[in-house]
Amino acid sequence: MSPVEIKRGDSPVVLGLPHTGTFVPAEVAAKLNTRGRGLDDTDWHVDRLYDGVLDGNWGGATTVRATFHRYVIDANRDPSGVSLYPGQNTTTLVPLTDFDGHAIWDQEPDATEVETRRLRYHAPYHAALEAELQRIKALHGFAILFDCHSIRSNIPYLFDGTLPDFNTGTNLGTTCDPQIEALVVGTCAVAKGYSAVLNGRFKGGWTTRHYGRPDEGLHAIQMELAQSTYLANEAAPWTYDEAKANRLRVHLQTILTDLASWAPQTGGNS
Repeated sequence: MSPVEIKRGDSPVVLGLPHTGTFVPAEVAAKLNTRGRGLDDTDWHVDRLYDGVLDGNWGGATTVRATFHRYVIDANRDPSGVSLYPGQNTTTLVPLTDFDGHAIWDQEPDATEVETRRLRYHAPYHAALEAELQRIKALHGFAILFDCHSIRSNIPYLFDGTLPDFNTGTNLGTTCDPQIEALVVGTCAVAKGYSAVLNGRFKGGWTTRHYGRPDEGLHAIQMELAQSTYLANEAAPWTYDEAKANRLRVHLQTILTDLASWAPQTGGNS
């Protein structure tokens, strides 16, 4: 099993998919408890949700997808283990709990095993993502990473109340050109029947923060979707709801099309 799947396009947009994978090697699965083997914290069907959303007239989006599950190692965490949200409940590079704070291991990995997984899974995913961003930058003079995520809308362990539908993260405006942020936020704000927030509970994970270097022509923005926007229920068996998803895809198409056409209008960096 390759740790990463790549689909190449030629538009300025690169879609990161760090949490849709469900592959767990047998030796790792044997150490998970029953709860952990349920893989509940997957970004269920996000790859399907975004598939083909960007019109081919723009050259299509490049997609870089991690095939391994986040319980093996989380591709959206700092490889050094530094917390993304100091002082808040969150999950670690190799999570020890699920999003509800419940233990997921019968046998927790030690530091040596975490490093082995980092080298085997985390590092190849990010090497591929870096390579694709540089390829797109060579074509256009810049690249836009749109990091695609989803999560249950009610998780008391991680946040109070109900999560908005669209959660845009730019690490307080530092990871992309302000025009890019404005394009995404503007579409979310006027999407009828949906709620939205900028840099709320989710300000952008390690991927967004690491690759978001606007002064180098690398722009990154994270979209965390509430799973209620496209799943029949936010519980197993995590059924994809075609009607909900198609309604949502209209807005995602607007966002990605705007991003793909941003360069001709602005001449790249500003």
